[in-house]
Amino acid sequence: MNSDAVLLLETVNFAAEKHRNQRRKDPEATPYINHPIGVARILSHEGGVTDIEVLQAAVLHDTVEDTDTSLAELEAAFGPIVARIVEEVTDDKRLPKQERKRQQVEHAPLCSGQAKLVKLADKLYNLRDLIRSTPAGWTAERVQEYFVWAREVVRGLKGTNPALEEKLEELFRQRGVQL
Repeated sequence: MNSDAVLLLETVNFAAEKHRNQRRKDPEATPYINHPIGVARILSHEGGVTDIEVLQAAVLHDTVEDTDTSLAELEAAFGPIVARIVEEVTDDKRLPKQERKRQQVEHAPLCSGQAKLVKLADKLYNLRDLIRSTPAGWTAERVQEYFVWAREVVRGLKGTNPALEEKLEELFRQRGVQL
């Protein structure tokens, strides 16, 4: 097995352990680990991304935000580049939700190219998931508001990966949200 495959499997194992008791908010309560694995798969299969550190960061992108993982722990296990990418895409959960959302819009254009890739794939996964299965308690209006907000984030990521951007634009068009 080549070293990139070994690294990616170690990363997936780490993320699976960290997210092992978490579930998505969809009615099926999908295991949370499906999300970061899906984000990495979108990058590789649909975005043509082969950068191992970007793929690792995709798998780990919610560990600091949603588990007891620290950036120092990520850096020790996966190196400074992976830790930096994860840090760039991590929301500060100490802030109110609306402030975190505002900061995502503001911060998106300032991210590194590697972090922008992870953000694009994350938004694509989340928007597809909303179409597939609306989270319990979400109204049609809340789903539409998420699409409008996601469009604002994606605007700041334009010019990063044409394949992923086109897929996002198509989802926005389907929802009547212009990019």
